[in-house]
Formats: sequence, structure tokens, C-alpha cells
Amino acid sequence: MSDYAHSLRSFSASRKPDNETGTTVNEQRKKIDWVEFSISAALPLAVVLIALFFYANSPVFFSARNWINISVQIAAAMTITIPAAMLLMSGRVDLSVGSLMALCGVVAGLSFETMGVPGAVAFTICIGIFAGLFNGVLIAVLGMDAIIVTLGSFTLFRGIAQWFAPNPVFGFPEAFLILGYGRWFGLPYLTWIMIGVLVTGLLVMRFLPIGRRIIAIGINDRAAFLVGVRVKWTVLLLYIAVGVACALAGLMTIARINSAPSASLGVDFEILVLTAILLGGVPFKGGKGSLLRVALAVVLLGMLDNGLVLMNVQTEAALMIKGGVLIFAAALDLIRTRRAG
Repeated sequence: MSDYAHSLRSFSASRKPDNETGTTVNEQRKKIDWVEFSISAALPLAVVLIALFFYANSPVFFSARNWINISVQIAAAMTITIPAAMLLMSGRVDLSVGSLMALCGVVAGLSFETMGVPGAVAFTICIGIFAGLFNGVLIAVLGMDAIIVTLGSFTLFRGIAQWFAPNPVFGFPEAFLILGYGRWFGLPYLTWIMIGVLVTGLLVMRFLPIGRRIIAIGINDRAAFLVGVRVKWTVLLLYIAVGVACALAGLMTIARINSAPSASLGVDFEILVLTAILLGGVPFKGGKGSLLRVALAVVLLGMLDNGLVLMNVQTEAALMIKGGVLIFAAALDLIRTRRAG
């Protein structure tokens, strides 16, 4: 009887009007659900509307060839964004990804002559691991602030890259360049690598224990530690994964353009990656997120770049549009954070 009375009181409370708004608790919950639905639907709706807009202005936009071009153009960004999104889900960030990508590209370009293609590729991956370990030890082990450390790394890695190669490095072996233009089952190798990274990230977050640990750390790393999660080790692995992704993206990019310009390679990738992650619904403080939505955000940004080129939009206008997208992504993150709080 007491259980019944408790249930009845709970039901009555849910039907009791709010003194200020005159709405019941259930009605408020429904309203909140509609707000959440609107935020969630914004990204796929934007993809559809932008695609239709570019198609109306340039019918070639929906051609198979153009979409393959888009996949190649976003391959490096997607490769970095997936592990970077997992890192942000844990409540940490890496703002040095573009500079590390440039450093790895330069190292690879300088290593082909002495190490050959396999040796240069392996050495470049090792550089990415070491750089990720460097950031991870300072942040996860020593407890330094992630933004400050990776901003320092942003400058450090770019400076090392320009020190090694003040001028662009070019003239790579044909055995390596095939990575940039070769195809398998009709799709470029770069697209397959991008798909492989995305699928790997989805499998890790869905089926492996580390996926649940990442979310737990993002929600409350202290509580996660108290229940047995190895917080420092997990965050360290995430930074190493981002480092490997940057090395892979650097290799993919220099294979596509047959050059490794230390001053411009990977420039603004930090902004691109962070914009995609925030647009994809990962809060800046971490604790939740969907890699599929993040991947859709990368596609959206790739469509935006491609469509603006097809429409011959001036560079200045394109930069303003991209800046507006980043501000919009930050606004969505603020709305989510306030509602969660």
C-alpha cells in the first residue's frame, strides 16, 4: 500500500502546475525533449539544405566524381577528427594537430631518400607516437592544462618542421605517391583509409571497455578513478592515438599533393577539427558524443569547401563563412552545456 501511495504522490507531483509557468512537470519534460530534438536535427537538416543549395547553383555538385573528390579532400581531416573527438569526449583537447601533421609530413619527405618508403612511413608513425606521448605525459601524467600544453606544442611542432625544411620538400617516390591517387574497388586509397579510421573508432566506442571509460572520464574523472578506471593511462593512449592519426594524415596529404610545405601544411586544421567535433555534438567539457555525428559534421564542412569553390566564391568570403560556422558550433555547445547544467 505504501508503494502505491508513493507512486500516486509521484504522479500527482508530475501533474502539479509550475507556479511560474503554469505547466506541469511532464509538459516541461516534453518541451525540453523538443528542444533537444531540434538541436539534434540541426546537423542532418543543414547537410540536406546545403547540398540542395549547392546543387541548385552547380548541378555538377551531385556527380559521383565530385563526391569522390570531396571524400579525398576530407580524408586527412576525418582521420584526425575521429580520435580527436574521442579525446574531447574525455574532457581533453589537442590544439596542435595541424602543426604535428606538418612535422610528420616534412619528416616523411626528408626520409624517403635514406630510408625508403617502408622505413620512412614507419619512422613518421613513430614521430606521431612520440609527439602524442609528449603531450599525453605533460597533460595526463603531470596534470598540466591541455589547452596551454597543446598551444605550446602547436608552436613547437611547426617551428621544428620549418627548421628541418625551410622550403617545401617534393619529388617523392612513385611507390609512395600511389597512395595519393591509387584506387581500390573504384574508391581512392585515401577514402578507404578514412573509412577504416571511422569504423575503428566506432567499434572501439561501441564494443571495447575503453569506450565506456572515455565517457566516464569526461563526465567526472575523479569518480571514474574511484571506481577503478585508469584515467591517466586512458588519456595518455588517446593522445598517442591522435599523434598517430596526425602522422597518417600528414602522409596522406603529401602523397596527394606531392609536396611537404612546412609553412602551410596542416594550417587551420586545429580550427577545422574542433569545428567538426563541436558541430557533431561533442561538448567541449566532454562526457558524451557520437562519432557518426562528428563524421557527418566533417562531411558538411567538406561540402561547404567544395561548394564554395564550385560557385567561385572569393577566399575572403569563404573564410567569413567558415568563421560563422565555428561560432554557430560554439553556440550549440553553450546551449547544450547550459541545459545539462
